This record gives sequence, C-alpha cells and structure tokens, in this order.
Amino acid sequence: MEEPPKEKRTWTEEIEIAANELVDRVKELIQEGNVRRLILRQPDGRLLIEIPLTAGAAVGGVLAIFYPVLAALGAMAALLARVKIEIVREEDV
Repeated sequence: MEEPPKEKRTWTEEIEIAANELVDRVKELIQEGNVRRLILRQPDGRLLIEIPLTAGAAVGGVLAIFYPVLAALGAMAALLARVKIEIVREEDV
C-alpha cells in the first residue's frame, strides 16, 4: 500500500547578523536540511538576494553547488555592515 503524503509545516524566522558572519551563517543554514529558502535583505528591508534550496541540498556534499553563491555573498558582505536573513523552514508534521 502507498503511504499517504506527509503534511508539511512551513514557518519563517528572521535574524539580523553582522555582514562578516554572513557566509558562515548561510553555510550552516544550508547544512541544516530543513531550510527551503533564504532571503537576504539590507537592514532597511531592500532585497539583496533570494536563494531557493531543495530538499536534502546538504546531503552528499552538494554544498559545492552553492560555492558561487557563497562567493557572491562574501562580496556583498564587504559592502554592508549588517544583513537581515529571512529563513523559510519546512518540516514534516
């Protein structure tokens, strides 16, 4: 018999960090596995970049796919003092 699809619960949290912590924090979030989207904003709310993540993106060393994005984030961090990160998470209920 087929198992019914699991319900997913999605929620968003927002953190503000120093820009020099940006790349390391984004790496951590990607590796957590339940993060589906990262939205980076300037402190005044203007959108910098939106990064969609697929389920299981951190499995099997797939973090390497995100190296160009991480390099771009490092360049952005050099120009900013603080950054807001909206973290969209999803988990089975």
